[in-house]
Amino acid sequence: MSSTSPATHAPLSSRWQQFYQLTKPRVVQLIVFCAVIGMALAIPGLPQGHEWGVILAATVGIWLVAGAAAAFNCLVEEKIDARMKRTAWRATAKGELSHAQTLSFSAILCALGSALLWFAVNPLTMWLTFATFIGYAVIYTVILKPMTPQNIVIGGASGAMPPVLGWAAVRGDVGFEALLLCLIIFLWTPPHFWALALYRTEDYRKSGLPMLPVTHGADYTKLQIVLYTWVLLAATLLPFLTGMSGWLYLVSAVVLGLAFCVYAIRLWRNYSDMLARKTFWFSIWYLALLFAALLIDHYIA
Repeated sequence: MSSTSPATHAPLSSRWQQFYQLTKPRVVQLIVFCAVIGMALAIPGLPQGHEWGVILAATVGIWLVAGAAAAFNCLVEEKIDARMKRTAWRATAKGELSHAQTLSFSAILCALGSALLWFAVNPLTMWLTFATFIGYAVIYTVILKPMTPQNIVIGGASGAMPPVLGWAAVRGDVGFEALLLCLIIFLWTPPHFWALALYRTEDYRKSGLPMLPVTHGADYTKLQIVLYTWVLLAATLLPFLTGMSGWLYLVSAVVLGLAFCVYAIRLWRNYSDMLARKTFWFSIWYLALLFAALLIDHYIA
């Protein structure tokens, strides 16, 4: 029998697919989408001339660094991923990609993205994006996640940064409008993630991670989801109250927010794994539709 690892003889297309999946493409797509919204809102009216080039470079650069952070997360959590059904398929968890391969891939993506942001966008965006990388890949993944059930709350700050990155890419500063969007994503993250954790509680218990349903139980977690969704609804009104957006956004924010609250209350009063799963997937559509409404409102106002 050959002593070579099974991954050595994997077809090239399969190998590239493995690397691509390390970037957590669905998560990164939402990150980049929120960053692009931040860019669009930072420009009065439609982008002009060189602004299109900045938007393109910033989008690619942020995607690369976000993908690098995701790959590093897979490397750090390979043993945890191997114990969880949701993540056991990852190439790192199955031992199909070595530590050196994964680390090199992450480093290359981060270096390329950072260089693109520095030279084609501006240094502020590069440093903010790199700080987000450190916040997610190191502070959250290595320190907070295995230490405290409030990991997703504290670590959610790095995941809330995309609109700030987008705003900084175009304006070269951090405006209060971008911070409002950051606040919305920060408050959205706990109920979004805890809905997933509820129907994956046994996975997290086996992994040894102190997620809220494991440490405090399902009832406490469901109550926290209800509270966060109502606070989130209040926070989504701020863009309208500060004059950042108009009536179209306000109506969308209220309708989407109330729907999220209804999901949370139903989950609290009549829990099922199926309902928790539906709540989790609704939360993704909620954020995408909320930001889409903000963008449409920006252009028709």
